[in-house]
Parts: sequence; structure tokens; C-alpha cells
Amino acid sequence: MKVPCVQRDGLLVLDKPEGLTSTQALGQARHRLRACKGGHTGTLDPLATGVLVLCFGEATKAASFLVDTDKRYRTTIELGASTTTYDREGEVVARRPVTASDGEIERALRGFVGHIDQVPPRFSAIKQDGKPFYERARDGDLTLPASRNVFVSSIDVISRTACELVLDIACGKGVYVRSLAHDLGEILGCGGHVKALRRLAVGRFTIDEAVPLADVGPETPLQRSDAALEGLPAVALPGFLARAVRRGQSVHVGGRDGEGWVRLYDDGGVFLGIGWQALAGEIRPKRLWAAAGGHVEPMGARG
Repeated sequence: MKVPCVQRDGLLVLDKPEGLTSTQALGQARHRLRACKGGHTGTLDPLATGVLVLCFGEATKAASFLVDTDKRYRTTIELGASTTTYDREGEVVARRPVTASDGEIERALRGFVGHIDQVPPRFSAIKQDGKPFYERARDGDLTLPASRNVFVSSIDVISRTACELVLDIACGKGVYVRSLAHDLGEILGCGGHVKALRRLAVGRFTIDEAVPLADVGPETPLQRSDAALEGLPAVALPGFLARAVRRGQSVHVGGRDGEGWVRLYDDGGVFLGIGWQALAGEIRPKRLWAAAGGHVEPMGARG
């Protein structure tokens, strides 16, 4: 007998296990929660484990804000071998001796910090003309995705053995750790690929609060829907303005200037949705939450 789904609103910080795609992990978590609607906030390769933030119900409206946030990874790079996929799941295409010193590795890594141009792997979910590059690669197409400018905040060497390098990487959106491993190997002249990858953080969400998939069930609590938006300024609206926003109308709030996304609350601390603050204090509602709005603490508790 099929178990009916229920409306669940909020976020789940999942510790994704190895061997599942992000979509498969979402499907299993959604089934375990019995949630009707859900989405994930950025792809993790099947080989990768760690933080995958899942949005359910009304919280799916905030998913795009997490896709664009900063990430942190712990990766093990195997030096001395290059693969087709830039990780251990691919076919080895070249083996070369590892002769680089620790100093040479440190100097090479410094070149990957800051704004860099990076070519994503052929085996990636990036699409061209509606078709993912990994499908093109499986069909024998050798075309690489276009280079993109990405930002790497820091790279720290955690440990090194003769042929393995463990790195802690903090970066912005769009960075492929597999490409970084491949490119580092080419610079060092020995080749390299990702042997293991664990995502430690997505924005404010860290591995310490992540729930293993095996522990997810119907009673697993979800974080409030607006937790994904805490990097945005919060605006508390008095009753008549909150009612106007709920109707989708723009409002003017005195004493505010500048432009950007804001979180909107009524004067009781109930989350209303996301708005765009235009010049001269005009706030235009963009994504409104259902009237239930979320079970959030009063605005005073937010700081």
C-alpha cells in the first residue's frame, strides 16, 4: 500500500553518501520524510559525500540562493595518474612519475587561489544545446565546456604522502574540484585526479549539522524555510504593509536606501517571503511563502 505524502516545509542538511547522485539522494530523503515536494541546491558527484542542502515545500523557493553561495571541500588528490573523468571513476589515460617537492606543490597551488579561469570536465552536467556534456562524452565527443571565471578563496594542504595530497578548499559557485586536481597534476607534470571528495559546508550549513541518509525518517525535524536566506537583510513590516505584500503589492519603507534582495517578515516575526529593495525604499515582493509562512522566532531574536 502506497504511503501518502505530506506537506513538509523547510530545509534538511543531508550528509550525502557515496554512490548516489544528488537527485537520487533527494528522492530517497523525500521518500523517507514522506514529503510531497522537494529539490536540492547544487549537484554533488556520486563519488562525493557530505553537505547537500535539500529544500522541501515552500523552502524550494529559496533554493537558488543556496546554489550561488560559497562552498568548502576536503579532497584527496592522487598524483601520478590522469583519468577521463578527472576522478577515480574514470579510465586512466596516463601514468607519470611524481617528482614534485612540497615547495613546488605549494607554489603551484597558489596559482589556483583568487579569480581563475577554469575549464570544467567533459564529464559534467553542464549543458550545451540542451544536452549534458557527460552524455556527449559517453558518445565519444571530445569537446570541452567553455572556460569560466571562478573564485577560490583558499587552499590549505592538510597532508601529503608520496602520491596523495589532501586539501581543504574554500571557493565560490561553479568551481570543479575535479578540474583543479587535473590542472594541478598537469602543472606538476605528473597528472592527477580526485580520489575522494567531501563537501564540508554550503554557506552557513556545515557537515556538523548534516543528517546521514540512513537516519532520515518521517519524524526528522526540518530547519525553518528562511534559514537559507540569512545572508540577506531582514525587513519587518507593520500590519498594513505586510498585508499589501501578501497581496503581491509593492510597498515603501522609510529610512532605507540601496538595492538588493531582502527577507520580509510581518511585525510578529512571521516570514512572508523574498523581496527586491529598489531605490528610495521601495520593496517589491518577488517570492511569497504560503500563509503558514514558517515557524520562526520573533524578529528580535535574529539580531
